Amino acid sequence: MSTVSPDKRRKMESALNQLKKHTVVVADTGDFNAIDEYKPQDATTNPSLILAAAKMPAYQHLLDQAIKYGIAKGGSEEEQVANTMDKLFVSFGLEILKKVPGRVSTEVDARLSYDKEEMLAKALKLIALYEEAGISKDRVLIKLSSTWEGIQAGKELEEKHGVHCNMTLLFSFAQAVACAEAKVTLISPFVGRILDWYKENTDRKSYEPHEDPGVLSVTKIYNYYKKYGYSTVVMGASFRNTGQVKALTGCDLLTISPGLLAELSQDHSTVTEMLSVEKAKACDLEKIHLDEKDFRWQHNEDRMGVEKLSDGIRKFAADAVKLETMIKEKMLNVKNGQ
Repeated sequence: MSTVSPDKRRKMESALNQLKKHTVVVADTGDFNAIDEYKPQDATTNPSLILAAAKMPAYQHLLDQAIKYGIAKGGSEEEQVANTMDKLFVSFGLEILKKVPGRVSTEVDARLSYDKEEMLAKALKLIALYEEAGISKDRVLIKLSSTWEGIQAGKELEEKHGVHCNMTLLFSFAQAVACAEAKVTLISPFVGRILDWYKENTDRKSYEPHEDPGVLSVTKIYNYYKKYGYSTVVMGASFRNTGQVKALTGCDLLTISPGLLAELSQDHSTVTEMLSVEKAKACDLEKIHLDEKDFRWQHNEDRMGVEKLSDGIRKFAADAVKLETMIKEKMLNVKNGQ
């Protein structure tokens, strides 16, 4: 009987399967029909992804059900639309949880990014909707913008309510440090959007994966967390190409779009571990502590971080408004018997 050498077996194995040996692979999509074949552990959604999925004919029944729920809850039009949005986000989450063994991330409205109390209230409402549907809060990550207010909301949700949080729109090292000190479950530092900023704001237009500023940012955060034993885990997000993904092999988790998951499943190049606890322990990063004023100053010193955080909030908010407009139109049709 012939035996296949380990090197040859690796050549036959997809980059995706090799990656999964070192990193938890997460699907970044609202289109849950697109994730079956890639067998991710978890899935993440955001307002832009839900908007895109809600426009697809395959998911109209979820939108229709959410609108019926919103109307039945009563109240003003604003309240009906808000209840419909919450129900829609959770409905997508419930469908995703039928496809993944782990957790789904559901995002709090980006328009609440500077209001800690409103973020807390919205997060607890989303968790209540999941629990009403029979899903334990342990299978849900609440996504919050990594503003100071968002980070403090995450801290309180974790400490007082046992709700796990995924801090998103994270671009600066200050944001990462504040999240670690808040002891949130998980952070989603963005890779591709950092690269976008550098291409737009410097003369350099291309980077090899190992020198990509987004890859370097996530690597630094991962090393800092592991060196100092923080419990918060790192999930790299917002990828532009598979080179960025492979350059972060070994990161705790990576959330990847279906398009890039498809590319990785067809790629048979060798994937090697780039990040590890051992390497992190050997790095020379100094431990820092940030109170609110230090956080605001340090974050403000990072022009890219400031611009990408505010830009990210604006984009998610704009897509939330588009989704609301779509819901209002459909709601009117339902009420008019169309």
